[in-house]
Amino acid sequence: MKNRRTAVLLSLALLIGSAPMMWSQAAKKPEAKAPARVTTGAIPSSWQKVPIPPLPAWKPEQPTRFVLKNGMVIYLMEDHELPLVSGVAYIRGGATAEPANKVGMMSIYSQVWRTGGTKDMTGDQMDEFLEARAAKIETDAGNESTSIGFDCLKGDFNDVFKMFVDLMQNPDFRQDKIDLAKSYMNTAISRRNDSSGQIVSREAGFLAYGKNNPYVREMEYSTVAAVTRQDLVNWHKDHVFPNDIMLGISGDFDTKQMEAKLEEAFGGWAKGPEITQPEVEFHPAKPGIYVVNKADVNQSEIRMVELGIKRSNPDWFAVQVFNEVFGGGFSSRLFNDLRTKQGLAYSVGGGIGSSMDHPGITQLGIGTKSESTIPAIKGLWAEIGDLKTNPPTEAELKRAKDTILNGFIFNYNTPDKVLREKMTLERYGYPADFLEKFQSHVEKVTTADLERVALKYLHKDQLAVLVVGKAADWEKQLAELGPVTNLDITIPVPGEGAKAEAAPKASNPEGKALMAKFVQFLGGEANVQAVKAMHEVSKQTVETPQGQMTVNVDETIVLPDKMMAKIGTPMGEMTRVVTPDVAYMAMGGQSRDLPASMKEQALEQIARHYVSIAQHVNDSSLEFVANGTAKVGDKDAAVVDVYLNGKKVTWYLDPTTGALLREQQNVVGQTGPAEVTTDLSDWKTVNGVNFAMKGVTMQNGKQAASTETQTVEVNPQVDPKVFTKPQ
Repeated sequence: MKNRRTAVLLSLALLIGSAPMMWSQAAKKPEAKAPARVTTGAIPSSWQKVPIPPLPAWKPEQPTRFVLKNGMVIYLMEDHELPLVSGVAYIRGGATAEPANKVGMMSIYSQVWRTGGTKDMTGDQMDEFLEARAAKIETDAGNESTSIGFDCLKGDFNDVFKMFVDLMQNPDFRQDKIDLAKSYMNTAISRRNDSSGQIVSREAGFLAYGKNNPYVREMEYSTVAAVTRQDLVNWHKDHVFPNDIMLGISGDFDTKQMEAKLEEAFGGWAKGPEITQPEVEFHPAKPGIYVVNKADVNQSEIRMVELGIKRSNPDWFAVQVFNEVFGGGFSSRLFNDLRTKQGLAYSVGGGIGSSMDHPGITQLGIGTKSESTIPAIKGLWAEIGDLKTNPPTEAELKRAKDTILNGFIFNYNTPDKVLREKMTLERYGYPADFLEKFQSHVEKVTTADLERVALKYLHKDQLAVLVVGKAADWEKQLAELGPVTNLDITIPVPGEGAKAEAAPKASNPEGKALMAKFVQFLGGEANVQAVKAMHEVSKQTVETPQGQMTVNVDETIVLPDKMMAKIGTPMGEMTRVVTPDVAYMAMGGQSRDLPASMKEQALEQIARHYVSIAQHVNDSSLEFVANGTAKVGDKDAAVVDVYLNGKKVTWYLDPTTGALLREQQNVVGQTGPAEVTTDLSDWKTVNGVNFAMKGVTMQNGKQAASTETQTVEVNPQVDPKVFTKPQ
């Protein structure tokens, strides 16, 4: 089915485009001579002398506001430019009110509110219905509120609005969608240290507000796991009431008719308890230098932070102008001095931060190459200090005002944007005419105001300085600037600490004996030690949320620590290379470095290969502890806990033959902590060494993948160039 919205827009474009031609044909007259040009003054000699009239006062169209008897506040704004209708409902209560031991609950709630559907229609059925009409219904959660919104063609409004109301009042929160949302959350947690940008943004928030502050706290595997379906049901039951809702609708409709429809839909909805925002405390870090060592990068991300102001502060308008002068764009001081003149920055900017109902974060940031880290920090400090002796000039003031005022209108150039901003102002208790007064307040700002707010709200001696990068390149010089605190960004894994403490100091005799039997099963010590490289071609079937996906894998391992795999996927061939020095993946002629966490996991995978472990049964870095017996299928297996650098992998061996039947470990993958077991079978001898030709992997009790190895080659010729990253 064609997209109806596209068809409407195309029809309008054709109609508008043809109008001049139709008019000219209907009103064609004999040509007349063009009148002589009339000039009222000399032509300016340059663009800088072109007179620019003052901006007219901005007076946006005002929405209609009314309140139902049950307390629901409604804003309506007609817009007949296109046959479209959109709306959004804001509900009091968001992430700042979720329990500290269930951080992430509101993210799960906002996803599953929509994907879980209603009692009468699943989320997938809703998708099909809406997509066929080029419409959408979406839910979201913020710090202080949650929201549900819709967009549709005017002709589909009744059907879409009915679904919108049903979802608002009768969500189902289906468990399979909760599980899927948790999987996405755990993936995000596992990847949160992959990029310097993610790290510096998160840690800067911790320094400015305090790590346990609800505006910046992070979800963990344990807090996500703690969230239950009943938590989501209870939240909805306790928070979604008409007196805690503000609804705004804009588009092609008649206001009187819409009022009647909304009264019919929501007028009989009973009031609920008034929701109040929790009191939030702010505990900024002490001034000083804070470091996150990210050894796999050659650039540094630097942030200087302290508490900012609220938007309700009378100085807010002057602060906006100051921010534009100091760090707001290509003409700012920070950009011109640190990037253009000194060449210290890839990116640079910042200013005094503000938020609607709590202090924002004052933040100055710069991205630079590792060797420029110290000069970049000193450069930012120097710019702050320069404000005292070199305050903003009249020219800077004028340029900043022009930039702000000329761009301001584009933030509110549609009725829908004005409507939503008006709703936001009321939600946070701001005057109804706040927008209209913005222009006049900015125009009143003087250079004296800029100097005053700079000295009042930006303090070099109160800033926490955060540096994320390769510490080995600059840590000695950094220590000369002041006391340094190293930040630990390790992702907590439930139960990992207890397991590490339980690691033995030495193998027990039974464990050593079982491992000796395994080495004999594998081919004997001489044959095992002779393995320097392995080349395996296999077919793997992987379970994904969308169903099964089969890939062909051509993998070469060079012991002890190099791996190259070519993976044939439905999207094309992907190459992955991992060594202690290089870790990247390439596809379609493009390559990118693997995150440090994925590189570490891949190197551990090589070290855990049963051939590699068999080669090191006598090394002090491994411990083998016999730990009773357990059933694997119909066999009684001997259990051996294998500790590799303190991390445990449990092996299940056939006590008679020494064959490895199963390996089990607790890992943290992209979907979070998981117990992973792989059953190995169909052992085949190649060059005197046994290899498992089949494997079935289970994750948390569910099948995750199966592998059928087609060929194995021992000690193939391997070109060292395959482990070199392409230019």
